[in-house]
Amino acid sequence: MTPEEERDAALNELARLRAGVAAGLTPDQSARIQGTTSDELEADAATLAAELGAANTAPTHRSGGNQGPDVATATGVAAGAALYRDRHGVPEDGQRPAPTNGRAPFTENTWNMESR
Repeated sequence: MTPEEERDAALNELARLRAGVAAGLTPDQSARIQGTTSDELEADAATLAAELGAANTAPTHRSGGNQGPDVATATGVAAGAALYRDRHGVPEDGQRPAPTNGRAPFTENTWNMESR
């Protein structure tokens, strides 16, 4: 193939791809489009899309997929503060109870351990 033929083939492939994507086809489906002018390519792409039922339903590529239930929930500082309070057991006023270190808060030690 001469360089001119390679260039023409690449431009023809690009035109098919553009017409197919505009009609809602995938790149693999766009390779089946036939025609020499842009009008012929667009008409064939529209016909192929109608036959396949692919009216602008090209797949959306999402990296990572669904990120969990709180991706689409309320946003903002207030929503984040409420979520933190719910997850960490903090009351609405934001005051946490004093830590008890696993014992009753008003007990006294009546004994001491002697070490040698």
